[in-house]
Amino acid sequence: MKKVIAAAVFAGMMPFSQAMADQDIGCGLGSMVFAGQEGKVFKVLGATTNGTSGNQTFGITFGTLGCDGNGVITSKEKLAMFIDGNMDNLARDIARGEGETLATLTDVWGMSDEAKAEFNATARHNYASIFASENVTSADVLANLNTMVADQNTLAAYAL
Repeated sequence: MKKVIAAAVFAGMMPFSQAMADQDIGCGLGSMVFAGQEGKVFKVLGATTNGTSGNQTFGITFGTLGCDGNGVITSKEKLAMFIDGNMDNLARDIARGEGETLATLTDVWGMSDEAKAEFNATARHNYASIFASENVTSADVLANLNTMVADQNTLAAYAL
C-alpha cells in the first residue's frame, strides 16, 4: 500500500519543471515541499528530504521533482579546494606557463587538450592579475582565473 501511495505522489509531481529546484539543496521533493521558505532550518529539512527515499535520484532519472537529468556537472568547490592546497606550486607553474600543478588544475577543471594549452599561455600572460597581491586568497585566485577564462573566446565555455 505504501508503494502505491508513493507512486501516486511521484506521478502527481511529474508536471513540475526544473525551475522548482533550489540552488542550495538541489532538486527533489524537499525543494518542492519547502519552496518559498527561508532560513537554514528549511534548507536542512529540504536537503534531508531530497536525500531520503531516493526521490532526488527518481527526479533526475525521470526529469520530475524539479530535476533535469541533462546538463554538465561542475565542481567549483573541487577547484577551490585544489587551489587552496596548492597555491605556491600553482603560482610557480602559472609563472612558467607549465608544470604538474597547472596540468592537474586544468584536468580538474575538465578542459580539453587544446583548451589546456590556451589556458596555460593565457594564465602565464595574466599572472599579475591572477595573483594580484602577496596576500591573495585561493578564492581570489579562482575568481581571477574564472574571469580570465570567461574573457577568452576560446575558453569561455569553461567559465564557472
